Formats: sequence, C-alpha cells, structure tokens
Amino acid sequence: MLVTGLLLALAPATSSAQDAGDDETHAWSVSASVAVYGLPDDSNYAQPTVTADRGAIHLEARYNYEALRTASLWAGYAMRGGRRVEWALTPMVGLVFGGTDGIAPGYVASLSWWKVDAYIEGEYVFAGISEDSFAYHWSEAAIAPFGWLRAGLVTQRTRAYATERDIQRGPFVNATFDRIDAAVYAFIGERSEPTFVASIGWTF
Repeated sequence: MLVTGLLLALAPATSSAQDAGDDETHAWSVSASVAVYGLPDDSNYAQPTVTADRGAIHLEARYNYEALRTASLWAGYAMRGGRRVEWALTPMVGLVFGGTDGIAPGYVASLSWWKVDAYIEGEYVFAGISEDSFAYHWSEAAIAPFGWLRAGLVTQRTRAYATERDIQRGPFVNATFDRIDAAVYAFIGERSEPTFVASIGWTF
C-alpha cells in the first residue's frame, strides 16, 4: 500500500478526459445471452453464452454449442478498424470439454457499411476421438432499416443436433433496446418443419 501511494503521488497529473479514456479502455464489458432451440423432431434445448471484454482482451464461455452437455472456454485478441467500412476480427482459441473433448481454434469477424452488415463466427474442434472433430460456423448478413432493427439471412453448421442439411439457412430478425438484444431465427428444412431459435442477451 505504501509503495502504491508513493507511485501515485509521484505520477504526472493527467486531464479528466484522459482519465475517462483510460477508464473506458481498462473497464470490463460483460454480456450474457441464451438461445433456445425449438427442434421439430427432438427435445428443445438452451445454449447460454457469457462474454467479457477489456480493451483487446476477449473471454468467452459457451454451453451446448459444440455439442449437447458440452462446455467451452475461449480467449481471444480483438482487432477493429475502418471508418466508412468498419471491420472487426477476433482470433481465439478454446478448450472444449464434456460430451465432446478437444482444442478449438476459432474466430469472430464482422463487417459493416451504411445500413448493411455481415457477421461470422467459426471454429474447428480437434477432438480426442477423430470422429468428433468438426467445423462449426454461424453467419449473418443483414440490413438495418432502423438503428434498433436488423433483418436478413442466417446460416449454421452444427452437430449439437441432427440436421437434414450440412449447412442450415433461413431468415432472422433482430431488435436492440438499450442493453437488451433479442432475435428470432428460422432454419428452413427440406422435409421437416423449420427449426426456430429465439435468443435474448443483456450487456452489463
């Protein structure tokens, strides 16, 4: 405590604007979301996700994403840039355990211009059992007619449940109110009823 006090006393003074900027850079931003999958031919399930960001540091925890009764912990480095066309890229590495065990390199990326945006997250799980190794992805392409509303197309490749298509596709709508984010997705099948996904998230 004494050393800390001496360092603070000897440190050069900074402006309030600089202090505010530093506080924002070093503050943690935490969000939590849950997506509920309504499956036409199987039991419904929930897929929760928690993220924490501080500067370029990105941490994430998922459950029921890679497989049912499977958790994953992630760490990544966030990069972003652009003015008229804004982009963001976060390469990550994850530890997968539970129903499926393995190591997974992955990424999250986004691109936006005017009222149009695209988002994708992907990973490849190198599982202990080679048959369980698999590439996962989720992507969205959308237009935002209003600042709080997005609508577009979504694609998904997953092994969390059995699908008749390797890559599922369908429409979605997404609304954001203050710190609450809600969305509804419909994955259209060729022979079965659609798979509906409803998600809601909160940023702390």
